[in-house]
Amino acid sequence: MKVLVTGGAGFIGSNLARAMLAAGSFEEVRVLDDLSTGYAENLTGLDVAFTEGSILDMAALERVADGVDSIVHLAAIPSVPRSVANPRASHDANATGTLNVLEAARATGVEQVIVASSSSVYGSNPTLPKNEDDWTRPLSPYAVSKLATEGYAIAYQASYGLKTLPFRFFNVYGPGQAAGHAYAAVVPKFIDAALSGQALEIHGDGRQSRDFTFVADVCRVIMSAVSRRLSHPGPVNLAFNTNTTLLELISELEAQLGETVAKEFTDPRVGDVRASQADSLLLRELFPDVTPLPLADGLSATLAWYRGRIGLDTGAS
Repeated sequence: MKVLVTGGAGFIGSNLARAMLAAGSFEEVRVLDDLSTGYAENLTGLDVAFTEGSILDMAALERVADGVDSIVHLAAIPSVPRSVANPRASHDANATGTLNVLEAARATGVEQVIVASSSSVYGSNPTLPKNEDDWTRPLSPYAVSKLATEGYAIAYQASYGLKTLPFRFFNVYGPGQAAGHAYAAVVPKFIDAALSGQALEIHGDGRQSRDFTFVADVCRVIMSAVSRRLSHPGPVNLAFNTNTTLLELISELEAQLGETVAKEFTDPRVGDVRASQADSLLLRELFPDVTPLPLADGLSATLAWYRGRIGLDTGAS
């Protein structure tokens, strides 16, 4: 089986490529990434066919898609704050880029396309947990672009018979997630600050909640979907019905560090949702064999990776 991973030099993409190669059941893993948010070093030592290029380049897309069985489309400009700062770039990469990927799949005869949407599409909907049939009300340009991502995938299944599967990701974290930039996700940002002796910046009161999902669990679900050529006529939440506030996350981090960390509370960010928790009934129906890693274990593995990166003793407190 031959698979193309767009955005494969990014955090989730490189973890997925590594997992696919380790599984031994994938004949070829191709990666397309323009390295705007991914890093070539994430692919060091991996036997992938890497092409540096953009999903906005149709010719490049068609070249790398030709001959593959499935495309896992992860390429995007992530981050709600980044989209608020530059909505056009987020739209171009996330909405138009997805349309290009689907068109390339159609042109080259690819059987299946899996796309990454986001829990941010639920926006101002206060219902918890979030069910795939709940109404959506995006609060940021990023969320709008991700709603377009899954909408295009669903439409191409209905219009052209393409096997598509849109996953709504919920706060994926784990080893390999970059911390040192302005739009870093909360888990690496907190870990990096804690290990550097800096205060953890908390936007708002810290009681906003998230459904944190370990990256290895995300990879296992995606690989199962690819292996089974799975499709679904609507979006699927890819998270496991957990609800952790940022203050609870910090408490767990402090327990693993064995010390209290400094905290700095700042104003809430524009576009952020207050609470996010997935209804995982559909996910568990489609993927009954996937058992998620508890947050404490996932955070421990992530913390160990970051300590290794900065040369600290992984057994130290």
